[in-house]
Amino acid sequence: MGTETLDASPTLGVLYGRALLTARSGGQTLPDRQLELAGVRIDASLVADYDHVCGFAVGGDVPPTYPHMLAFPLQMRLMTDREFPLPAPGMVHLRNVITQVRPPLVGEPLRVAVHAERLAAHPKGAQVDLVTAVTDGDGAEIWGSRSTYFVRGATAPDGDQPSAPPEPDPHVGRLPHAVWTVPGDIGRRYAAVSGDVNPIHVNGLAAKAFGMPGTIAHGMWTKARALAALAGRYGPAFTVDVVFKAPVRAPSTAWFHTAAADGGWDAKLVSPKGRDHLLLTLREA
Repeated sequence: MGTETLDASPTLGVLYGRALLTARSGGQTLPDRQLELAGVRIDASLVADYDHVCGFAVGGDVPPTYPHMLAFPLQMRLMTDREFPLPAPGMVHLRNVITQVRPPLVGEPLRVAVHAERLAAHPKGAQVDLVTAVTDGDGAEIWGSRSTYFVRGATAPDGDQPSAPPEPDPHVGRLPHAVWTVPGDIGRRYAAVSGDVNPIHVNGLAAKAFGMPGTIAHGMWTKARALAALAGRYGPAFTVDVVFKAPVRAPSTAWFHTAAADGGWDAKLVSPKGRDHLLLTLREA
């Protein structure tokens, strides 16, 4: 696999426009290259803004979901390539697995690298994984993730692909530990701090055009909000696996269930009617 080194982080607004232009193109195989961005430094003021939107304490460690925002523009750059086999418009985030060795530090130089793998059929379309590695100045990987994206109605080439590990199976009690009130503007607020201006999160008409009931919260906001609720109950090294089930409408109310598990925590976000929004397992290293 070759490496393409970028001079600067791509602009997500431009990439979403590019996605509309390349929606009908596409090759048969995934790009045989990774994108990398070196010398990335996390800004304390931007982390503080992110903390406010997602519920983390300002001034603590860089949240474990924050590096996803460093990687997502590179992911979008790959997925909006004219030869990428799946169209980016309407792409849905199905699953996100983060493995953290230690939190990145504000101001330290980081290298972010992203590649695509595991293009596979899905019962309702096709899916692909975007894999990220964040390394420190000594070349040690301190944070990694695997994001699985799905496109309804798309097709994947025939052929065996490595199977995904079993989905998280959290075991929680019947009664919730918190009731979330999801604001109607959470999509716009999260877009402001993350740059992720996907129309399904910020525009009701666009969301309905892509089959959503209305504007929905970003999946990574729900994951971040869940980890913020668990803050102080896990150490710096862990793997947290989340499956995004039913979309979280904005505005809406949801019930958050948690339970201590062997080596970590289990959690669910559930609608008042009992429909799963998010399944989470966190296991410390």
